[in-house]
Amino acid sequence: MIQVGIVGGTGYVAGELLRLLMYHPDVNICFVYSHSHAGKKISSIHQDLFMFDNLIFTDEVKQEVDVLFLSLGHGNSTKFLQQHSFLDRTKIIDLSNDFRLKENNRLNKRTFTYGLAEQNKEVIISSNNIANPGCFATAIQLALLPLADRKLLHNDIHIHGITGSTGAGRSLSETSHFSWRNNNISVYKPFVHQHLDEIKETLTGCQPDFDHELNFIPVRGDFTRGILTTVYTACDLSGKAIIKLYQDFYSDKTFTVVSELPVSLKQVVNTNYCLLHVIKHGNNALIVSVIDNLLKGAAGQAVENMNLMYGFAPDEGLKLKPSYF
Repeated sequence: MIQVGIVGGTGYVAGELLRLLMYHPDVNICFVYSHSHAGKKISSIHQDLFMFDNLIFTDEVKQEVDVLFLSLGHGNSTKFLQQHSFLDRTKIIDLSNDFRLKENNRLNKRTFTYGLAEQNKEVIISSNNIANPGCFATAIQLALLPLADRKLLHNDIHIHGITGSTGAGRSLSETSHFSWRNNNISVYKPFVHQHLDEIKETLTGCQPDFDHELNFIPVRGDFTRGILTTVYTACDLSGKAIIKLYQDFYSDKTFTVVSELPVSLKQVVNTNYCLLHVIKHGNNALIVSVIDNLLKGAAGQAVENMNLMYGFAPDEGLKLKPSYF
């Protein structure tokens, strides 16, 4: 059994991470760290985990854990690791954006690998430290990887993405209140979203000469979880050739599936899957990508990376049915 610790246990992503790890056959949760809730039952915060009424938040860490998941706000993972030491053999999976870019992927003796399994599987397997990708970044990169891999991105890319309210985190703000969010849709951070840098780094890693614009318009949706992105760019391949390209690229990838039928959000909510649908219209390739922002976009992908690091089946603990009805 792998001994696991979780730091930052109160947010939506941490709740999903706990749910997955509690039912993972090869994991024992040693501690869930929360300085502000130490001594409280975990079920008092994550009320859907009422069946694990004996689990308690702690403000103490155990240095000897095998895997440490960091589910902290951006910038706080670095601070936590500077204040707490762990054994060299302890594997760290960070869900913030602290270590995703190559210019920031080192801290003391640790180097973090970007944890997009569809691109970096072999490197992840041999890594001790993982920077889990962002949720929008995951959906968009999976939509573009086959084209970048074949060096076919020669034009600006246009992206529209809509995300559920859980993407904003658990802390209340004006735009996360029910009275504001319900029956409402709004644009935020157009062209400057924080995930653009990691997307560009991935694309240039596949296609070094890529220097075109990523015109990304993120949208707040009036639902709780999931991301739907539409990505289009000019492409000279025929419709059949593009579809075959995507099917071949993802044929051996566990959690990304190319659908011949149009896709919808409910097909992936509560799963670690990404569904893609590829269409050729005129000279444009349109790729529709759907994921669950809390799972494939965060906690599920983190468990997927842990599975790869330990040689488990990629879907161990992740055999989940979508909440379709």
